[in-house]
Amino acid sequence: MLFDTHAHLDDSRFDEDRESLAASLPGLGIGLLMNPGCSLASSRAAVDLANRYDYIYAAAGSHPDAADEVDEAVLEAYRDLVRANPKVKAIGEIGLDYHYEDIPRQRQQQAFRDQLALAGELDLPVIVHMREAQEDSRRILEQFPQARGVFHCFCGSWDLAKWLIDRGWYIGFTGVLTFKNARKAVEVAAKLPLDRIVLETDCPYMSPEPYRGRRNDPGKLHRMAQRLAEIRGMDEDTIQAVTMENGKRLYRI
Repeated sequence: MLFDTHAHLDDSRFDEDRESLAASLPGLGIGLLMNPGCSLASSRAAVDLANRYDYIYAAAGSHPDAADEVDEAVLEAYRDLVRANPKVKAIGEIGLDYHYEDIPRQRQQQAFRDQLALAGELDLPVIVHMREAQEDSRRILEQFPQARGVFHCFCGSWDLAKWLIDRGWYIGFTGVLTFKNARKAVEVAAKLPLDRIVLETDCPYMSPEPYRGRRNDPGKLHRMAQRLAEIRGMDEDTIQAVTMENGKRLYRI
């Protein structure tokens, strides 16, 4: 069985089949699933879903695209969600995304700091989104030396990956591993200690080959496990077992 450590089943692209898909996960070989929030509204939806399925867990947080919503009231709402729902296992997804810069970098950085501080206060790991913001992400994390968690959909350098694992972090890989031009991700996946790797779909995004261009879903996580097994020269059953345990350790499940 696999642990999909990052999936957005609350996304509107699942509106027509969310319940049937969630109910089918064990039959698809998905033993556990983490659904992070991207905003206060989606965090609440993720918690609601987690509370209806034993094998689904939630995280609460504001993605950098929603950084402008992060204020004291939203942080307090996240505190309430965590305290009232034991299935909330992380703060996320949070971080920095400089690709479009719809929200100014300084605003993103402040929201990132505020939510890292919240995770420290609540003694929870964090789920970090980082896109075209490697140096600023590292600089901010240096201000929070106790922070731990996962860099999901990893797209950074080996230097950053090593810096993270030396501090106890995990690295999450998506369908990018299956892309023909994924040289950097494959290099990192080959070098990392196996006990620091988790697998994720990031669905409905990041569909692996040969499904690119279609909606992603947790049932496609097997492609990532197959590809990681190829990269590491291991059998897929071992990859499934190890990454399952890594995800459980990451989220204290």
